[in-house]
Amino acid sequence: MREFTDEQIEELKKITVSTEDLYSEYAARDADAVRLHKSTRRTELEFIRSQYAIDADSIINCRFYNRGSDKTQVFSFYKNDEITRRTAHVQLVSRIARKIGKALRLNLDLIEAIAIGHDIGHTPFGHAGEEILSRLYFEHAGKYFNHNVHSVRVLNMIMHNNLTVQTLDGIICHCGEEVNEKYEPAVLPSADEFYAMFDGCYTDKDAVKRLRPGTLEGCVVRLSDMIAYIGKDRADAKYTLQMNIEFDESAIGSTNKEIIDNVTRDVIAGSMGKPYLSLSEDVYKALVACKKENNDKIYKRRELREPYERIIAPMTEKMYKCFVYDIEHENTDSLIFKHYLNDSIIKVNYFEKNVYKTNGDDDGGEYTMANSPEDIAADFIASMTDDYFLDAFSRIFPDDELNKEVCYAGYFDGL
Repeated sequence: MREFTDEQIEELKKITVSTEDLYSEYAARDADAVRLHKSTRRTELEFIRSQYAIDADSIINCRFYNRGSDKTQVFSFYKNDEITRRTAHVQLVSRIARKIGKALRLNLDLIEAIAIGHDIGHTPFGHAGEEILSRLYFEHAGKYFNHNVHSVRVLNMIMHNNLTVQTLDGIICHCGEEVNEKYEPAVLPSADEFYAMFDGCYTDKDAVKRLRPGTLEGCVVRLSDMIAYIGKDRADAKYTLQMNIEFDESAIGSTNKEIIDNVTRDVIAGSMGKPYLSLSEDVYKALVACKKENNDKIYKRRELREPYERIIAPMTEKMYKCFVYDIEHENTDSLIFKHYLNDSIIKVNYFEKNVYKTNGDDDGGEYTMANSPEDIAADFIASMTDDYFLDAFSRIFPDDELNKEVCYAGYFDGL
């Protein structure tokens, strides 16, 4: 196997530096990257990757990333390969954000890392599934479940990916349900401040609403997330609802392509050379109107909402209580042990890290969990894909009548 020469190593070191020479003064720099935990020494080959590119590679190779391909974006219970799932959504966000970031001469590696990691902690069955799990979690553990916060938990606590503060901050701050005319970064938190912010989101219901990214790259992803779903949800609605939904014309158009092109162009034109992102007044008002129209014509439709509360909510509650009971009573035959806690990587991260305490010695003694049964039950359910969730329920409760209530629209229905 060949080894790098000293001359080659020096050339590799120049790659990141030469790229950053083109950056705006407001872009995040590799030298400013901060990790929450001490990082291992970089190998010679890693000099061609920035700290944020290392984050992106770590995220995309995380075992939970693949599960996004079977997690609902908006529309569940449809056998339709045209519908956007989580993995496709984060890729769309990344492409839009990278386009904006390139025009503004920002750090594209950081943008990509934030974009592909921002929904890795999402539940099955989209935001409806998230709301259901949050209700249960608060009822039993006094904590709120938010997918952006859980994305950080998955990457930093469960899988110990040791990402940079810049990436984790962008992920936890990506939720922007309200449209803003101006997106200005906050001060990037220190490690201690980040953990305090993270912990606060579990007990303060409104904490997530107050979060602001600490980098301009994080602001770009936050806005791009909105740009990516507004038009795409409209396209998906026409594929699934099989009805002609008419959307109002506006300054940004009404179709997915029009919305992406027009908003992207506007934000680039209004933000070049500035330490913030800016939307023109007409585009800002049009985005607000489009979000409201999506809410009224898509998200609040009775036929879309009803199955979640009638079927998924009671299923979630039964499994959640079952998993908590099984952990408390050390039922190792339970699915949560066989498919989650007994997994070699998961087990190490829950039981054997220095942050966890032990009973007995370090040579095979029994370990106790620093996480409560309620925390672990929420972790397991959130990790599930839509199909796994339904199969898990039918395996645990084979005779439950809820199994008969699940109904998917088939590929050829209506033909």
